[in-house]
Amino acid sequence: MSEAQERNTISMPTTYDPTNAERKWYDAWMTGGYFKAGLRPDAPKYTIVIPPPNVTGMLHIGHALDFTLQDILIRFKRMQGFDALWLPGTDHAGIATQTKVEQKLREEGKSRYDLGREAFLEKVWEWKDQYAGTIRSQWAKMGLSLDYSRERFTLDEGLSKAVREVFVRLYEKGLIYRGKRIINWDPAARTALSDIEVEYKEVNGHLYHLQYPLADGSGFLTVATTRPETMLGDTAVAVHPEDERYKHLIGKMLKLPIVSREIPIVGDEYVEKEFGSGAVKITPAHDPNDFEVGGRHDLPQIIVMDESGKMNENAGPYQGMDRADCRKAIVKDLQEQGVCIRIEDHVHQVGHSERSGAVVEPYLSTQWFVAMMPLAEKAISSQKSGQGVNFVPDRFEKIYLHWIENVRDWCISRQLWWGHRIPAWHNDQTGELFVGTEAPAGADAEGSPWRQDEDVLDTWFSSALWPFSTLGWPENTDDLKRYYPTDVLVTGYDIIYFWVARMIFTALEFTESIPFKDVLIHGLVRDAEGRKMSKSLGNGVDPLEVIEKYGADAMRYMISTGSTPGQDLRFRWEKVEQARNFANKIWNASRFALMNLEGFAAEDIDLSGELSTADRWILHRLGETARDITRLMESYEFGETGRLLYNFIWDDLCDWYIEFAKLTLYGTDEAAKKSTQSVLAYVLDRTLRLLHPFMPYLSEEIWQHLPHEPGETITLAAWPQYNAAFEAPEAVSEMGLLMDAIRAVRNVRAEVGVTPGKKVELLVKPTNSATSGILKRNEEYLRRFCNTSSLTLDDALTPPDKAMTAIVTGAELYLPLAGLIDISQEIARLEKELASLNSEVERVEKKLSNEGYIAKAPAHVVEQERAKGEDYRDKRDKVLARIAELRG
Repeated sequence: MSEAQERNTISMPTTYDPTNAERKWYDAWMTGGYFKAGLRPDAPKYTIVIPPPNVTGMLHIGHALDFTLQDILIRFKRMQGFDALWLPGTDHAGIATQTKVEQKLREEGKSRYDLGREAFLEKVWEWKDQYAGTIRSQWAKMGLSLDYSRERFTLDEGLSKAVREVFVRLYEKGLIYRGKRIINWDPAARTALSDIEVEYKEVNGHLYHLQYPLADGSGFLTVATTRPETMLGDTAVAVHPEDERYKHLIGKMLKLPIVSREIPIVGDEYVEKEFGSGAVKITPAHDPNDFEVGGRHDLPQIIVMDESGKMNENAGPYQGMDRADCRKAIVKDLQEQGVCIRIEDHVHQVGHSERSGAVVEPYLSTQWFVAMMPLAEKAISSQKSGQGVNFVPDRFEKIYLHWIENVRDWCISRQLWWGHRIPAWHNDQTGELFVGTEAPAGADAEGSPWRQDEDVLDTWFSSALWPFSTLGWPENTDDLKRYYPTDVLVTGYDIIYFWVARMIFTALEFTESIPFKDVLIHGLVRDAEGRKMSKSLGNGVDPLEVIEKYGADAMRYMISTGSTPGQDLRFRWEKVEQARNFANKIWNASRFALMNLEGFAAEDIDLSGELSTADRWILHRLGETARDITRLMESYEFGETGRLLYNFIWDDLCDWYIEFAKLTLYGTDEAAKKSTQSVLAYVLDRTLRLLHPFMPYLSEEIWQHLPHEPGETITLAAWPQYNAAFEAPEAVSEMGLLMDAIRAVRNVRAEVGVTPGKKVELLVKPTNSATSGILKRNEEYLRRFCNTSSLTLDDALTPPDKAMTAIVTGAELYLPLAGLIDISQEIARLEKELASLNSEVERVEKKLSNEGYIAKAPAHVVEQERAKGEDYRDKRDKVLARIAELRG
């Protein structure tokens, strides 16, 4: 007995155990090395680099969606014969990770300053090792087919080398510079933020109207502000130079309330004459627009807060106060002095740190910046020339282009300890600045005047290099030559600016290539009510909890097929349960198949013999399904793919073909039995392959019991191809008629309450010779699945007086049910069917009478509508005749 035959004598358990299968097969896949790239050096390559999750904690359900879509693609391409690389890795996530570790230290009554930089970084590396391990275990639970031999981390030595190389090259080209500018400051994390790390939220605040007295005592200028605490840093009040109300005051001095410092009135076109009073306070150190005005008028820059958001020595009597407390105190003092003349309720957008949630402070600071427009111009040119990235859905290309066409310089320095240290050294003796991939000579010597810049780079700086740095750049490695550029990036729409755009900028600058061909954008995973998942709402979903309850395959199938590209997904537990039920349906159908394939080996499969109508039909449907699923997968239409898979497996294979196959499998015709066994084994094998990217564990578990061509794992089995030899339109037509007839009889039985187990008499009147031939060739199916006590097939049949009636295309069906139905009820049922047919006839006739439709619609579509109309009228006539008979 062959190995395959021996395996097939082992029966599958009655129920599927996801936990056991997941543990067993992931270990087997890893031991076999099936996920490693390079197994097919002569095959075309296909590359995905994983969007690296932050080492800040556990993965959430949004990660599960993102990673599952990638796994589906990589498994699909691997089965298509590609040399497929899915490169894993994690991100150091500067602010987020440092914040987590500092929170942990605070619980111990310590701060990072108590430990010092080196000792603190040791703590963060311990954190990283712990959570990177956790993430790997979660990847395994989800069944992700990652090439762990190539795993990378954004702070590992290879990527650090790439970061230093990029920094130095951009600096040497003048695209990285150091300067004093207004930046977004997070007073909680005490670090700079880039513009896109600021979330704007609508806040109910106030607008304060203040009167600044002229120094000569001749009057006042009224200004309005939402932040009166910043007035302590005012160095001017600006008016429009053409404003007739104030032209004569330009150049005069005002006395700043509270501190009595004199400040000038300047004329600047930045001011809108029609807005408010037409006079604007200028605080160059605490507002980006004021900073620009200050530069034009050579105004001093007075910082009135420290890095924690407390008022500093320039705040006079308010020194040491938190900025929020200062606001209350200063408003009270201004009211008492008669300076604050009015306070209005005011709703406005206030920036919050995307990381810490603190209100962001516009803050004058010396930072490192990337000049973005020269980089953006390359990306814009590439996109508009048709050589750029393909966004799926394509509407996201406009969002991407709008941002890069209006991009601002990027603040890349962060006042953190965890991250890529900026490769710049300051000489404390000469004031010289050295930028290089290595420290200047003698910098490590004791007493050296060279001091490395204390700041680290924005996390997104290293992430921007991810598609090529992970493959070995700046070295021209074999992996870089083989697998770059990558083929697709799968990511959420919320990081197009943070990450996608920056990867394109850097790739074009340093590799002269786009980093990926396609960007597949998916939405967010929301709760069942459509709300964003958050800790405050307590509506988050742990993917491991879903897996523990329903299995990884059920979770993967639900989240991957539950929406279309770019659209948000609502997570519903009942949908996961439905996916689990689908898995159980497949398991049970496979168990039945295997019970009837015992001892049947791959070499026994023979599809050249005489096949039944059902055999030819299911092979035809398999071919159609494989073709359509392949097309949909290539288009990233996973939701539609899931629908096709579900319909084919549940309806065509399980509910129809397997039921039809039982007649042959339980029959005495050994040749027919072998043909059906061959078809059953072949179709189930190919079906499991189509299912594998979505449900890898279930498909592997079943496939290992099946007779199939040589191969250790379904993971490397060939993807099913459309086979024209299996085209059988005549079998499709025959099966369509049989299924319609069986459904019609079952519907009639259900309508009058005849139990499925009760046998009924069935009379069939074919209305044409073709239908008659089909029904007579397949009458055994009608007997079995209509559960008849007797079956009459007669072209000249006279309809019985008392019977239930069903009309299908090409035949009239009658069920004499004397004593089981009420004639008046049957007439009412037929009248209901008549109304439905009248409605369909009216709809078709209305469409065909529309000249615009006839002119625009393709000819074959119009012809299809005409055929439908004829069919509906034919059925209507038969129903009318039957009603007349019953009333007669």
